[in-house]
Amino acid sequence: MKLFDLWSNKLNNCDKQTAGALLNAYYEAETEVYKKLLSEKTQTYTGTVKAFSETYNLEMWQVGGFMDGINTSLVEAVAVDRLEEESELSFTIDWKQLFINMMKAKAEWLWTLEEWDNIYTLEERAAIEKEYKSSRQAVSTKVGRNDPCPCGSGKKYKNCCME
Repeated sequence: MKLFDLWSNKLNNCDKQTAGALLNAYYEAETEVYKKLLSEKTQTYTGTVKAFSETYNLEMWQVGGFMDGINTSLVEAVAVDRLEEESELSFTIDWKQLFINMMKAKAEWLWTLEEWDNIYTLEERAAIEKEYKSSRQAVSTKVGRNDPCPCGSGKKYKNCCME
């Protein structure tokens, strides 16, 4: 069975309480994987899915979820829906995109891991966080009556082009 199907079936074919417990177990396992990846600066992985599972102590269904989650943070996306236990797995992590995606997912327990110190300084992380937050802010292009006129005259809009 494909790993992504294992992941989906595991979570969708149970009651809410069981699904919650499975997700909590997954989040704990995922956190440990990221701690190991970040502390060892493992940016590139090559091997089988089974070897990845054994190296990072994940069950096969968890590998499906992990690969689905990290896929948008890879230099080149992996066909997650085709992965099986014996599939060859090769990927390179884009650290900055991973950090941003963790913020997008509101996974504060991941983007605040102290293991990020091996990848970025506190200042670099703060700059990435600031850049991410500013990219999500709404910007108004509407000119107010007391704003400088966009025509460049130096006058207030109300005394220039608004009239």
